[in-house]
Amino acid sequence: MRVLIVEDEAEFANALRVALERERFVVDQADRISMAQEAAMSGSYDLVLLDRTLPDGDGLSLLRVLRETQPGLPVIVLSARGEVADRITGLDNGADDYLIKPFDVDEMFARIRAIRRRPADLVSEEIHVGALVFDVTNDEASVRGARLDLTRRELRVLSALVKRRGRTVLRESLQQAVFGFDDEVQSNTLDSHISRLRRKLAEANAAVEIHAIKGVGYLLKDLT
Repeated sequence: MRVLIVEDEAEFANALRVALERERFVVDQADRISMAQEAAMSGSYDLVLLDRTLPDGDGLSLLRVLRETQPGLPVIVLSARGEVADRITGLDNGADDYLIKPFDVDEMFARIRAIRRRPADLVSEEIHVGALVFDVTNDEASVRGARLDLTRRELRVLSALVKRRGRTVLRESLQQAVFGFDDEVQSNTLDSHISRLRRKLAEANAAVEIHAIKGVGYLLKDLT
C-alpha cells in the first residue's frame, strides 16, 4: 500500500513513517492541506492518515475534497481532538476511522487491516477502457478476465492514465503518481515504465493505446 501522511508535527510524522515502512508500506508526507491536496489528486494513494489541526486549516476540508473526487480512498483521521462531538464531525465528513492521539501504532495497524478487510463488493470500483478493466479498489488490471502481470510502478502509471482516460495526463502528474517524494528519478525512468506497459497492453490485446503528447504528457486512448 502507498500511504500519504498529512501531519505537521515532524517528530510524530517521522515516527509514523518509520513504523509504516517497517511493515513495507510506501510512504509520502505532507505538512499542509495545500501540499497534501496536490499529492492526493495524483490518485496514487491507497490510504491517507490525516491530522485535523494543520497550519493552513482543518484537515476535514481536505477530507471533503477527497470524498468528492476519490470517494473510495480510505482516510483515517489522527487527532488530539477526541471529544465525542469531534469524532462525530470527522466521521460525518467522510472519515473511515478516527484515532485519538496519542495512540499505539499496533492499534493503527489493526484499524488499517480492518479497512482492508471490507468486502470488495461494497467498495469496488472498476473502470473499463477498450478491453481493459482496471479494478481501482484492488489495484489490478485485466483483459477479458485474464489478470495482467504488471509491476507496482506500471500499475501506478496505468491507474493515473485510466482515471483520466481520453485526457492528457501531465508528465509531472505521472511522476508524482509513480514515485515517492524522496525517490531519485532519472529523466528517462518514467518513459521506460510506459514503454514496458505499452508492450504488455499490446500483447494482451487490450484495445487501448498510450499516446505521447510531446513536451506535455501522455493519454490513454480507447481503440474500440
